[in-house]
Amino acid sequence: MDKILLQIAAELKVRPAQVKAAVDLLDGGATVPFIARYRKEATDGLDDIQLRELEARLAYLRELEDRRETVLRSIEEQGKLTPDLRAAIEAAATKQDLEDLYLPYKPKRRTKGMIAREAGLEPLADRLFADPSLAPLTEAAAFVNAEAGFADAHAVLDGVRDLLSERWAEDATLVGSLREWLWAEGRLQSRLAAGKDGTHADAAKFRDYFEYDEPIARVPSHRALAVFRGRTQEWLDAKLVLDEELVPGQPSLAEGRIARHLGWSHAKRPADDLIRKTVAWTWKVKLSLSLERDLFARLREDAEAVAIKVFADNLRDLLLAAPAGPRAVMGLDPGIRTGVKVAVVSATGKVLDTATVYPHEPRNDWEGSLHVLGRLVATHGVALIAIGNGTASRETDKLAGDLIKRVQKITPDVKLEKLVVSEAGASVYSASEYASKELPELDVSLRGAVSIARRVQDPLAELVKIDPKSIGVGQYQHDVNQSGLARSLDAVVEDCVNKVGVDLNTASAPLLSRVSGLSATVAGAIVRWRDAHGAFRSRQQLLDVSGLGPRTFEQAAGFLRIRDGDNPLDMTGVHPETYPVVERILAATQRPITEVMGRGEVLKALKPETLADATFGPITVKDILAELEKPGRDPRPDFVVARFNDGVENIKDLQPGMVLQGTVSNVAQFGAFVDLGVHQDGLVHVSQLSNKFVSDAREVVKTGDVVKVRVLEVDLQRGRISLTMKLDAAAPKPGAGGDNRYRAAGRDERSRGGARPEPAGQSAMAAAFAKLQRR
Repeated sequence: MDKILLQIAAELKVRPAQVKAAVDLLDGGATVPFIARYRKEATDGLDDIQLRELEARLAYLRELEDRRETVLRSIEEQGKLTPDLRAAIEAAATKQDLEDLYLPYKPKRRTKGMIAREAGLEPLADRLFADPSLAPLTEAAAFVNAEAGFADAHAVLDGVRDLLSERWAEDATLVGSLREWLWAEGRLQSRLAAGKDGTHADAAKFRDYFEYDEPIARVPSHRALAVFRGRTQEWLDAKLVLDEELVPGQPSLAEGRIARHLGWSHAKRPADDLIRKTVAWTWKVKLSLSLERDLFARLREDAEAVAIKVFADNLRDLLLAAPAGPRAVMGLDPGIRTGVKVAVVSATGKVLDTATVYPHEPRNDWEGSLHVLGRLVATHGVALIAIGNGTASRETDKLAGDLIKRVQKITPDVKLEKLVVSEAGASVYSASEYASKELPELDVSLRGAVSIARRVQDPLAELVKIDPKSIGVGQYQHDVNQSGLARSLDAVVEDCVNKVGVDLNTASAPLLSRVSGLSATVAGAIVRWRDAHGAFRSRQQLLDVSGLGPRTFEQAAGFLRIRDGDNPLDMTGVHPETYPVVERILAATQRPITEVMGRGEVLKALKPETLADATFGPITVKDILAELEKPGRDPRPDFVVARFNDGVENIKDLQPGMVLQGTVSNVAQFGAFVDLGVHQDGLVHVSQLSNKFVSDAREVVKTGDVVKVRVLEVDLQRGRISLTMKLDAAAPKPGAGGDNRYRAAGRDERSRGGARPEPAGQSAMAAAFAKLQRR
């Protein structure tokens, strides 16, 4: 355990004592949000990002130690554990290193090398390799054994080859060095699979990879996953290649490295040809394919880690998007033939009214729809109209625009706004078991409109009801490890919920279940208690809930808010365990709590050191003072509405040079997708985000941001919109560029990754656009 603590401390660049404190808390059942927020004193300020990394590394290193013990025990039982081997196993830093060392001792089915060894050929093999001046056929004659399967000298020498090649292929040092060399020098190459029609609609998605190769160590995540997907679907053949010209009769670069490792070179001695053939056999038969599998697995693992991080980062941005707050909202779930579903929710999210209007084909009841919507706005005091971004979104947005004009003409003082929001996951929620319990009286189609309205009021509170994988802010999410993705996304949801805090008296069970320490069962019990006894008046009443004991209370209480309760501190992030510290603060200021909360000039005059004690030190006191200065503060940004340009309703309406406002719908390392309200997101390539160098798009934008962009290029045939956020750059000349601008963006991306130039029309953004089209 000390070894693990020291390693994690070195990796995180923190003190071992900090790591030990965090590990003790995690092992004791504390959650990461709780430790990050309320145990800073113990960990000396480790934040949630450090703690998540610590938690992941702790799990990996513990698994490594468990496996190390298993390996040592297995080899020891075989009677083959030498002091040097034990030392090497103890020093193995990764699971791969450990498995390389274990490979020669790992129980396996009988191999040709084993058969040769059982037939007594090992002394011959050792002798020929140690002294290549010996004549192989002459020496082999003494080892002929027909009963063992070696009927003549040639068969014996084949056995020698099998025995030596197997031994060398299980040399952990050799295998490890070859693996790292191939990672540094190898190239990932993909081609259209033999016999496949590249013009097929499904094959077209992988067109950019029909003639592709790139240094494997520099392949970006999205391209690696695209190649692997194409290979899985049997449209692409992929392999690892080296930049070398193979000369018949001459060893390859890999064979040369094996020979150097063995300390052997061809000196035209009698056994040198046999050894050269054995070296070649070791590479071609034993190592090349297995190392390719290893490196492809490494590439996939690295690519998946990046993809999962991109998904997690986008999800975090979406969950922490600005809430519109407590105002009446009308949600419109657009549809053409089936009509536009309408739901009005109150400032607290309660469903007030629903309707279905038919402004589009085939009924075209525009005036009737405006009448119904106008009545709902007037009846319920609607302040905001939220429009889903699905089919007929732009047309419905125009309907909302006409409605606002009419309302303002009749009642100029009424401020009514509209915005288009992502409806990703709304249909999943509508058909969910929770939605049927929450809105049993509503048809499934109307529940989607309710979800759209509520996610504007509070994105976090509504989106937690939906499986994070259904929210649609990831890349290649179905190609990555699903359990790893789920763990990462669940951690993001947990961190976001606890960062914002939860209103104990209005939160749904799904939202409560994401609070530190609360399970789905306990969250359901809290809702049932609330239904039976009315609103909670204090945090202490949580202990009256069945199944919620002192340990759970400790983990959860600080993240739960009670507005207008018996104790003003219950609406803040101050943990109940530190209320005595607040009492000392009140005594020091000689003021009641109501005259201290929100009074920065009073609180800043206090010194945390004078209010600390043995239990709660200066770090905790400083956090309490910050919370009292801005009690119940929401860390999310202020709410703003993106305004689409009138007359721009379809991709055909876009022209190069147009400056538009849009909302960032998704972010990847290579760029950001922007919703312009034309049913097709545009791409701002990473090279077009800023006038300075940007390596990752999230350095500049995040999901949900409202941005201004200029149209660079519109490809109607392929449904692509190329955008720039460099608004001061020279406007493109009309009709100029064609695919050149896509290729230029591709070159910019390849300059970071080292890929060779692609054929005309095959930009580095193609995979991203293909994904967008599929979505």
